[in-house]
Amino acid sequence: MRLGSVRGFALELARGPGGAYRGGERLCGRVLLEVAAPLRVRALVVAARGRAATHWLERRSVGVNAVSRHCAAAETYLRRRQLLLRDTGEPTTLPAGHHEFPFSFQLPLTLVTSFEGKHGSVRYCIKATLHRPWVPARRTRKVFTVIEPVDINTPALLAPQAGAREKVARSWYCNRGLVSLSAKIDRKGYTPGEVIPIFAEIDNGSTRPVLPRAAVVQTQTFMARGAQKQKRAVVASLAGEPVGPGRRVLWQGRALRIPPVGPSIFHCRVLHVGYSLKVCVDIPGTSKLLLELPLVIGTVPLHPFGSRSSSVGSHASFLLDWGLRALPEHPEAPPDYSEVVTEEEVAVASQSPFPLLPDPRMSLEGPYFAYIQEFRYRPPPLYSEEDPNPPSEAMRPRCMTC
Repeated sequence: MRLGSVRGFALELARGPGGAYRGGERLCGRVLLEVAAPLRVRALVVAARGRAATHWLERRSVGVNAVSRHCAAAETYLRRRQLLLRDTGEPTTLPAGHHEFPFSFQLPLTLVTSFEGKHGSVRYCIKATLHRPWVPARRTRKVFTVIEPVDINTPALLAPQAGAREKVARSWYCNRGLVSLSAKIDRKGYTPGEVIPIFAEIDNGSTRPVLPRAAVVQTQTFMARGAQKQKRAVVASLAGEPVGPGRRVLWQGRALRIPPVGPSIFHCRVLHVGYSLKVCVDIPGTSKLLLELPLVIGTVPLHPFGSRSSSVGSHASFLLDWGLRALPEHPEAPPDYSEVVTEEEVAVASQSPFPLLPDPRMSLEGPYFAYIQEFRYRPPPLYSEEDPNPPSEAMRPRCMTC
């Protein structure tokens, strides 16, 4: 082994390979250096970098010639540098053995989620450079992941999404009937692993059967020099049963599960990542009928209590609009006593030697069920740590020792 050779030079982060960072956190780690003999070092530098970049090649025809144009753009989010060993003019001699140099960086508050696409990416890495006299610099790097939180518990992302389309089925320039499609989902924001309940109505007025389908589509948009490039991919899909001629079919919450995909990216100037739910009907002999509803894939799941009242209210109105398990706004009044109990039953009860005594604690008249119906479809109250009806002084328990 040559004198002064470097046996090992690597980077190690405090979090494991599966650990992700977010804006505002501290990025901590250490540089590991293993040398076989005393080593003269001028400087040891650690740098943190993060940026988004897009690039692709466009070809255009100008007359009889083909002209190529390279489109590229970049945006920097992180640029930090730290000196672990300073260059003081004289090299520093490190003894043989194992050496560790810790480092720490404060990440900016605003970052963009890591992403890898065909025409662009968002990447973050740590790079360490070892400078020695009269020897080329030794470098090592390590990539880390950033995931910015996208909270779906906002009014805009909890609002229902709906749409309707129709199309005239044609064959050999003859109208063969009207095919209509309407679909609705209970909210706009979802997280990976959740199930999207799809409510749809397919009305086939044509003379041939049609096939309804649904899919979650990811759209990657890359921007550079005033040009755009898009790439679409289906991440989840389902197919329904064929709808025969003159038939009408309802999807009452057809489930479509979201696979593990990256969150939506909107706050980047060079690339966007969006999602949509596409419900379509394949019509033989005619282009398919397509309906697209916007989706946002987030990282913060739906709170079970914080948005309960809004989600319950929107879900109830959602069902009312579609006529699925329609709930009455005002429950019907209970029937009259004479309509339920006949005169013969009243006469028999009056002759009973043990008549029922009225309970003085009961202030309600009529059966309990009539009053239960009134509150049956109301949303539950919001959870609170404070008692809305605190006990009065007269009701508080007294101390036995007083």
